[in-house]
Amino acid sequence: MRIAGGRPLRAVKIVLMALVLSAAGAVGASAANADPGVLRATLPNGLRVVIVRNALAPVVSTSVNYLVGSDEAPKGFPGMAHAQEHMMFRGSPGLSADQLANIGSVMGGDFNANTRESITQYLYSVPSEDLDVALHIEALRMKGVDDSEKDWDKERGAIEQEVAQDISNPGYKMYEQLRAEMFAGTPYEHDALGTRPSFDKTTAEMLKKFYDTWYAPNNAILIVVGDLDPQKTLAEIKQLFGPIKAKKLPPRPKVRFETVPARSFTVDTDSPNETQIIALRFPGLHSRDFPALEVLSDILASHRFDLYGLVAAGKALHADFSIEPLPKAGIGYAEVSFSPGGDAKAIEQEMRSILTKVATSGVPPELVAAAKLQERRDAAQEKNSIAGLASVWSDAIALYGLKSPDEDLARIEKVTVADVDRVAKKYLKLDHAISALMLPQGSGKPVASSGFGGQETISLGEAKPTELPDWAEAALNRLAVPKSTLHPVVATLSNGLTLIVQPEDVSDTVGVYGHIRNRAETEEPAGKDGVSLLLGPLLTFGTEHLDRMQYQAALDQIGASEHAGTDFSIEMLSQNFDRGVELLADNELHPALPAAALALIKPQFANAIAARNKSPGWLVRRALTAALFPATDPSLRQATAETIGALTPDDVRAYYNKVFRPDLTTIVVIGKVTPEEVRASIEKYFGGWTAVGPKPETDLPVAPPNHAAELSVPDASRVQDNVVLAYNLAVTRADPDYYPLALGNAVLGGGFYSTRLSIDLRKNTGLVYSVGAGLEAGRTRGVYYVEYACDPDNVGKAEKIVVQELKNMQTAPVTADELTRVKALMLRRIPLDEASIGGIAGGFLQDRELNLPLDEPTVSAQRYVALDPADIEAAFKKWMRPGDLVRVTQGPAPQ
Repeated sequence: MRIAGGRPLRAVKIVLMALVLSAAGAVGASAANADPGVLRATLPNGLRVVIVRNALAPVVSTSVNYLVGSDEAPKGFPGMAHAQEHMMFRGSPGLSADQLANIGSVMGGDFNANTRESITQYLYSVPSEDLDVALHIEALRMKGVDDSEKDWDKERGAIEQEVAQDISNPGYKMYEQLRAEMFAGTPYEHDALGTRPSFDKTTAEMLKKFYDTWYAPNNAILIVVGDLDPQKTLAEIKQLFGPIKAKKLPPRPKVRFETVPARSFTVDTDSPNETQIIALRFPGLHSRDFPALEVLSDILASHRFDLYGLVAAGKALHADFSIEPLPKAGIGYAEVSFSPGGDAKAIEQEMRSILTKVATSGVPPELVAAAKLQERRDAAQEKNSIAGLASVWSDAIALYGLKSPDEDLARIEKVTVADVDRVAKKYLKLDHAISALMLPQGSGKPVASSGFGGQETISLGEAKPTELPDWAEAALNRLAVPKSTLHPVVATLSNGLTLIVQPEDVSDTVGVYGHIRNRAETEEPAGKDGVSLLLGPLLTFGTEHLDRMQYQAALDQIGASEHAGTDFSIEMLSQNFDRGVELLADNELHPALPAAALALIKPQFANAIAARNKSPGWLVRRALTAALFPATDPSLRQATAETIGALTPDDVRAYYNKVFRPDLTTIVVIGKVTPEEVRASIEKYFGGWTAVGPKPETDLPVAPPNHAAELSVPDASRVQDNVVLAYNLAVTRADPDYYPLALGNAVLGGGFYSTRLSIDLRKNTGLVYSVGAGLEAGRTRGVYYVEYACDPDNVGKAEKIVVQELKNMQTAPVTADELTRVKALMLRRIPLDEASIGGIAGGFLQDRELNLPLDEPTVSAQRYVALDPADIEAAFKKWMRPGDLVRVTQGPAPQ
């Protein structure tokens, strides 16, 4: 479950949908005509409802937003709201935990929740025909919750594993210390995660009291987005939620902030690079200054601004500025990463000089205009994902107090250069900044693990049929193959380039997404290891026609977001489609690759690679790969500081010429554009692209079966072990046995609560917070893996359970109930995977990469429906090798 603030800082890049809070009141039905395709209502019990129609795919997303979070947690129990969020999945009157888990996974497994400072959200994305089921679930959970002591005793173990997982993340530790310094003495000094000691003192009775106090229809907002009938949906909501009684809500806690003193601290990290952060307290979402602050943030993060200029000058590997928004205050972060051994003090001083200059001299007016145009594109693109649009509407109304996401854009459009200069002067106060340095500590070499001691008896959870409520039974036993709504137009240009066009009119945008089939391990010349790593950043230095700043300015003029490389893309408003394709082609086909830029960035990258090769994450990857494949396997090639340092501009250009070729390229175009318009633009700008020489080798060799091994990578920054169990497989994606293996994996570990591994490791024992299993099958070989994180003394216990469950899959058929459930899951994934523009493009590109037909989801569904328990048992018996599992841990030595 996602906890705001409980993330590595680099994942905290925020693009706010609404930045000014107006008074939060009930949204009346009188506003229904204000937004086309939007229906609003407030039920007599106070529940606010917003229904938004979006016909991208036959999918609906629901978001129930309770206006309670960590701000309302009792003193000394910072994770109370988070704990109650967990317990909402442990059952309610009329809906057991097993029923909820089975229903959720069958509907596609796309359900989650998150707790923040002022809201707790419960999220479902389901096929449109299952909307009734999702609404029933949320109505029952709003009526009541079990919160039994027995269930809390089990869930406490899982949530404490989540805490251990997050506090093992150096980025999270840094973030928590920043909050403690920035918001001392207020509820904001901690995030919503909670602590192990407080959870040990928390009782089920306390949780039930918290639920009874805050979980009420008059303290909630229900957002429903997707391909639906708004009036029919509203009628059902009234029927299901209308009888729930309102509650008298207590007053909210008051927050008073003190002046932030300038401070600095250092946090050890297992990342290979150093990161310098300068954090400033910004006003919260209630402030009238927030729209101007968002524009300021966009400018400070611009690749045309001086902060990113540190990267272009070869002084840094990454530079960014972002905001962590909170209702009554926020944090603005300037962040610069650089290779180890760099002068952190000098970097910090340059960062301070850049921010001080903005505060005193203001911002370039052209960057204000560019930021506002980017916001217009972002606002249009919100409609390109059904789940994303539900999230945007939820935050806009429940968190930011606006009537709609469009209200934020309207406010941003009014922001002037003078407004941005004013807030920069007012809030970029470096004498009240907190500086944090994340300092790499490296790792010891992988060592053979001593194992996990003697034998012990493990009691596995029983996979047994679960009787479902009447309102769910018929819907969830439906095993019809859904009809795809996609009808791509496919063409091959004379130069061999494959073009796939999928017109969509849900927004006034177009996205171009491309992939060049490549594999650095087989394409980099001997002794030139790492040349592919240098090529990527060099592509940001402009083209043969436009230098770096000119190229970025050209993108800004059309509000486009572009990325070049073997995976490339550009997203823009549809009116700028042709110009966007022209700019993308210029970067892909005519990159400058300047020698001066190579000379600037090479020292940083050489140092970064040297540090990477000693970092725990990299050592885990290397140890696992070395245990799975022969010593001569191309996947074991490794760049070093020496190979990077020896590379020349000719080496980079030669690698580019070898890899970048049209006959290995697929381009997908999706959006408000016709196939004819697309063909004309792609022909115009990509049609002259020619391939030179024979196609390079892009396939890895078939590998012999690996042998069992246990390896441990020390990582002093973690209190918990990350664990990977894996073995290689000769199964390819084209093998008919892929389908029964994939279906069996869904039984074993492909969902949330209802899979065998989740029942055993989380629900019944609390050994882990989450566990996942996956089958990765490529064109020539595959890997099967299981991943989890747990305390060191539980590593072996969890592994034994995994091994036993794998053996069970080989010796006994899955139950009829399990098979029906996972078949329904796989079938429902088809519309869910087509419910975003990015998902559609990614699916097409993946099918092409694996030499599969573009209707492969439908083909797969038909094969899944035809499989029986004997097929799954036979495939697991033939291919799976539990005795050959390789175990690699990262963290303390397993006990």
